Amino acid sequence: MPTTHFTVTGTSWITPSLRRVHLHSADLSAFAESGFADRYVKLVFPKPGVDYGDQVDVRALRGTVAPELLPDVRTYTALYPDVEAGTMAIDFVVHGDEGIAGPWAARAEVGDTLIANGPGGAYRPNPEADWHLLVGDESAVPAVSAALEALPQGAVARVVVLVESAAHEPELPLPANATVTFVHRDGDTAEGLLEAAVRGVEWLDGRVHAFVHGEAEEVMRGLRPYLRTERGLAREQLSISGYWRRGRSEDGFREWKAALAEEDGEPRERGGRPRGGR
Repeated sequence: MPTTHFTVTGTSWITPSLRRVHLHSADLSAFAESGFADRYVKLVFPKPGVDYGDQVDVRALRGTVAPELLPDVRTYTALYPDVEAGTMAIDFVVHGDEGIAGPWAARAEVGDTLIANGPGGAYRPNPEADWHLLVGDESAVPAVSAALEALPQGAVARVVVLVESAAHEPELPLPANATVTFVHRDGDTAEGLLEAAVRGVEWLDGRVHAFVHGEAEEVMRGLRPYLRTERGLAREQLSISGYWRRGRSEDGFREWKAALAEEDGEPRERGGRPRGGR
C-alpha cells in the first residue's frame, strides 16, 4: 500500500464519542483512483523512542524489528479525500483513555503528524439494486455516511445504527428515499440489540444490496446467518464483516477472524477487515 504523511489541520466532535480529525498532505495522489464507499487506510502509530528510518510498512519491518517494537496499526475509513486540495478526514470512536487511536485523536492538535498506508476498499453501492440496507455501530458510521453519499439518485435505503444514547446520534446524509433507525444501548452491553433492530426492518420487495459492519460477534454470529441463510442473500449482495471485537485489540481481532474463517470453511465476506480498532 502507498504511504501518505499527513498533518493535522483541525479537529471537531461529531458526537460525544466520535471525533473528526482533519488532515492535509502535500501528496494525496494515492487516493486519485479510490472510488470505494468503504475506502480505508491503515494508520501507523510508531512505538515511542523507536527509529524505523524511512520504512513505515509494518509487513516489511517484520523480521527486522523485534515484535514488541513494531508500530501499532489501526484501520479507519478515509473521508472526503480531495486530491487537488490535499485534504481528508478520519472519524475516531473515543472511549476515554482506552486503546491507541482513540486517545491519539482525543489529544490531536493542529500540527501533529500521522502516517497512513492505503487506501484500500471493496464496497460501493450497486446502482442496479432495488434497495439498500446499511447497518452498523459507531465504528461503521463513517463508512455508512460515505455509502449514503454514494447512493445513486432516487435510491431507496434503510439504515440501522447502534449508538450509546440519543445524544450520540450522528447526523447522516440521508437521501429523500432513505430512513434511519437509531438503536440505543443506554448502558446495556448485551449482544443482540443490532440484530433485533435489523430483524424489525420492513423487508422491501426486490433485490437488496447490504452493507453490514460493527462489533464482530453481533455481526458475524448474529446478522450474517440472518441475512445469508434466512433472507437468502447471495455473497455479491452483502458486504459484511466485524470492524472490531469486544475485549480484543486489533491484532487479537485478526487472529479471531482468521479462526472464524477456518471454522466456517469459507473465505471472509467482501469488505472483511478490522476497522476502527482502538
